[in-house]
Amino acid sequence: MNVVIIGLGYVGLPLAQEAVRVGLNVTGVDIRQSTVDGLNAGRSHVDDLSDADVAAMVARGFRATTDVAAIAPLPDVTIICVPTPLSESDGPDLTAVRAATETAAKLLKPGALVVLESTTYPGTTDEVVRPMLEKASTLTVGIDFYLAFSPERIDPGNERYGIRNTPKVVGGLTPACTNAAAAFYGTVCDTVVKAKSAREAEMAKLLENTYRHVNIALVNEMAIFCHELGVDLWDSIRCAATKPFGFEAFYPGPGVGGHCIPIDPNYLSYKVRAELKHPFRFVELAQEINSRMPGYVVDRAAELLNTDAKPLNGANVLLLGVTYKKDIADQRESPARPIARKLLQRGAVLSYHDPFVDGWQVDGKDVPRARSPHEPADLTILLQAHSEYDLDSIAAHAHLLLDTRGAVFGDSVQAL
Repeated sequence: MNVVIIGLGYVGLPLAQEAVRVGLNVTGVDIRQSTVDGLNAGRSHVDDLSDADVAAMVARGFRATTDVAAIAPLPDVTIICVPTPLSESDGPDLTAVRAATETAAKLLKPGALVVLESTTYPGTTDEVVRPMLEKASTLTVGIDFYLAFSPERIDPGNERYGIRNTPKVVGGLTPACTNAAAAFYGTVCDTVVKAKSAREAEMAKLLENTYRHVNIALVNEMAIFCHELGVDLWDSIRCAATKPFGFEAFYPGPGVGGHCIPIDPNYLSYKVRAELKHPFRFVELAQEINSRMPGYVVDRAAELLNTDAKPLNGANVLLLGVTYKKDIADQRESPARPIARKLLQRGAVLSYHDPFVDGWQVDGKDVPRARSPHEPADLTILLQAHSEYDLDSIAAHAHLLLDTRGAVFGDSVQAL
């Protein structure tokens, strides 16, 4: 089976690895020449794959290219794994999906399967991808070729669940399309779940992320008023989590990051507004609450410095952990950047430390990197509790420590 994967980032590359591992002939397509050159030389650019992993893929026949015309023979399966960011108006930006669909159309042959994995609003596969493929190829979905949606479920840095053992949802535009997608993913995944159609599969992904988005917003808002009430929310969550049914623990933090939580629920909100002409209030309220957390962190920083008779203006502030998630290098939508921006606007003298990030910029300007997480500062803010950090030692060395992750305790420590 010849497989082409369009988009070689956090979603496409792990999928390519698993497809190569089971013996499929895999070609990766990416618009970035540097990415392609690096992969062909055995260098990884994502957290979940090492250089050795990529080198093993290349040794088994994997190759990456920017030149679609050079791909031969035409693939039996083409999978689209490109980003779906927000536009400037906070609506869906399907620019990359449309460009990837144009590429897929050039590679389309009778009997082939095309799958969209990029997170998007319900109806995209049918209303956007299908017409483009049919027009460019003069082939018909469900008769001449197969088209389906299968939501990516990549969790960067998760050592327990990957492509193979995470159940894979598939939904086609016809039952035959669903069956074709299920047959392909059955070769790389242990469990395949068939959705009623592509729309249900598209909605399933948004449901997963909206569920997390809303519950994170709930505990973030609780963190704000629990601080005012003198209640230790972290301890309350610990106690509530002992209930063996009816409760799942979510934790407050400095904001939400990554691609899924800050972005994907907005696709659902857009669809509801566009077609039903009314707001999806839960999503929009959750977005409002989670978006205010960086500002709240800065307010708490100023409050904490004030107890030490220091203004935020001119204070030396050290940020620990600027990635969006623990123990990975991924900085997509990390709340560290808006926090840093607000601190700089209020006159703080900023530095950072992160074992996964060698250089860091805010609005195009370099932020000095501390030599260690123990570097002296008027205030240290723990934004990401990487496993490499000795949190007890950090708490012992810090003059003042604002812990946004509920991970460390001590006389100098204030929890979010």
